[in-house]
Amino acid sequence: MDIEWAKDGNTGELFIVQARPETVHSQKDVAMLRTYVLENEGNLLVEGEAVGTKIGQGEVNIIEDAKDIDKFQKGQVLVTDMTDPDWEPIMKIASAIVTNKGGRTCHAAIISRELGIPCVIGTGDGTSKITSGSSITIDCSEGVGKIYDGLLNFRVDEVKLDELPITQTKVMMNIGVPEKAFQQCQIPNDGVGLAREEFIINSYIGIHPLALLEYNQLKERAGSDPKIAEVVQKIDEKSANYEDKVEFFVDTLARGIAKIAAGFYPNDVIVRMSDFKTNEYANLIGGYLYEPSENNPMIGWRGASRYYDEKFKPAFALECKALKKAREEMGLTNIKPMIPFCRTPAEGRKVIEIMNEFGLTQGENDLEIYVMCEIPSNVIVADQFADIFDGFSIGSNDLTQLTLGLDRDSDIIAHLFDERNEAVKRLVSQVIDVAHKHEPRRKVGICGQAPSDFPEFAAFLVECGIDSISLNPDTVVKTRLHIARTENELKH
Repeated sequence: MDIEWAKDGNTGELFIVQARPETVHSQKDVAMLRTYVLENEGNLLVEGEAVGTKIGQGEVNIIEDAKDIDKFQKGQVLVTDMTDPDWEPIMKIASAIVTNKGGRTCHAAIISRELGIPCVIGTGDGTSKITSGSSITIDCSEGVGKIYDGLLNFRVDEVKLDELPITQTKVMMNIGVPEKAFQQCQIPNDGVGLAREEFIINSYIGIHPLALLEYNQLKERAGSDPKIAEVVQKIDEKSANYEDKVEFFVDTLARGIAKIAAGFYPNDVIVRMSDFKTNEYANLIGGYLYEPSENNPMIGWRGASRYYDEKFKPAFALECKALKKAREEMGLTNIKPMIPFCRTPAEGRKVIEIMNEFGLTQGENDLEIYVMCEIPSNVIVADQFADIFDGFSIGSNDLTQLTLGLDRDSDIIAHLFDERNEAVKRLVSQVIDVAHKHEPRRKVGICGQAPSDFPEFAAFLVECGIDSISLNPDTVVKTRLHIARTENELKH
């Protein structure tokens, strides 16, 4: 449906003022999912906001005034400042549209959605960065609109959704980009096994949470410190619509989480609380003011150890508030928080207490709290972790790294990194067995990379009786088929 909304400025009430069938999408084969994938990246010319999820390309025709639209040829890419109804005759024949100005509800965005044409809006300076007569590729497939120089290779994957088998093992998805949730949720699924907070914080907020909490103090120091003045300026630019900078963080994070949860509702959406390492947090605006320098951030101050630390606890409170807002104010109770890198049961209890302090009470309003199983200690004392948490999600990347004692970021020993190693498989099998024997029985899923990359590893997980397997969206269909075959073989 194409729906128009109006908000009463005095009462805050929301009204639907017009609704009509949206013909382009209603005529699609709803049993067919088409996914666009860029196969190689080129020279990035400019970025903006993506409208739709397609990829388009063609010869550029920059037109600055509607009186010149007769110069436009079918199949060209329209590049202009902004559009209005006078432009519609040529918008219908464009292969793609790029504008300098506009937001999600601007004319160009509305019409390109209706026409099913890839469109990138709000580039700022697209008409000056792109050359008329050149060939470009417009990529809207990843949630951010990117315009590349040249005609790059891309493919269109088609999936017949009504032919996929139903499996006993739940097939979930790993989701990072909120904008893609309403497309990816069309793939038959049992929910989201991993929604990463880091992507939302990095892409949509970009500011260290402690810098937002201490915004007023930073503002006072800005007069005598040029570096801090620059931080304050960047915070102001990012959060221009918010006087309360903390509210900016909570609202933005809550909206990102809610978009994913709404797309997959009522299925479970497991949201991993922030798992930035110190070097990654330091890269956020103002991050250098709050982050220590560690020799090995991969096994340093990350995950659960941050949440109860007095230095970071106020920042974790903002994450809890965002989750509480999405669950309670927006009604998305299918959201289930997950605690990463929890080294000991004692840490787990501390985190549960902190979450309770900030309004996320385990067992209240159907709130379940999961823990990542990514450290050998999570397996060795799995019975104790099962006393604290409602379920486990195996992070095969870190579990492999810490079982084999290697740095997965090192190129030198990359050949040794293999989740199919017997030591790793024994740990995986062990935690499933312990969790299922626990009273009450605890669910176990996996959200690591391994089952997406290796069908035989997915088969191994099914044989172990795992409850759910969370996959990258582009591997869901083929892995579901493999899971169905494995389950069928086990029956016979």
